[in-house]
This record gives sequence, structure tokens and C-alpha cells, in this order.
Amino acid sequence: MITILKIVSFIGLALTLIPAFFVFTGTISLDANKTLMLIGTVTWFISAVLWQKAPKTE
Repeated sequence: MITILKIVSFIGLALTLIPAFFVFTGTISLDANKTLMLIGTVTWFISAVLWQKAPKTE
């Protein structure tokens, strides 16, 4: 479960970084950038908190 949350967390983090480069190159619009970054930020905050607070099973 923690591994899945970590993967989702890193995907959310990528969604906050990669769209900025796409806007810089002119691949996507600024509105699409804002939407993707908002989705990435919310995803990252929720999943990172969940896997950091999960009980350690090791």
C-alpha cells in the first residue's frame, strides 16, 4: 500500500513540474498548465501525507 502511495505521490509531483516546461516550449496553454499543476499539487499533498503517516510494517 505504501509503495502505491509513493508512486502516486511522485506522479503528482511530476504533474507540478513538467507542465511548466511544456508552457515554456509552447506545447500547452497557460490554462492547461494551471489545471495540471492544481491536480498535481492536490494529488501530491494528499498521497504524501497518507504514506508518511502510514504505520511502518518493516
